[in-house]
Amino acid sequence: MPIAVGPYGQTQPSCFDRVKMGFMMGFAVGMAAGAMFGTFSCLRIDMRGRELTGGVGKTTMQSGGTFGSFMAIRMGIRC
Repeated sequence: MPIAVGPYGQTQPSCFDRVKMGFMMGFAVGMAAGAMFGTFSCLRIDMRGRELTGGVGKTTMQSGGTFGSFMAIRMGIRC
């Protein structure tokens, strides 16, 4: 498929750029959701201090990575 050029010389992003952008968007959304769910779940079991920070950070990164991977796969399918 030929690459379309816009009126100001811009080109369409490549497939790798789309997958990368999908991962970044999914990672951001997953981190936000993970921070909320992680905070509530850690506070529910009475974590405090460093334990709370570590638990929330772990949940945030896991959720971000998982959702980012799914979004990257989805964007790869759409290429």
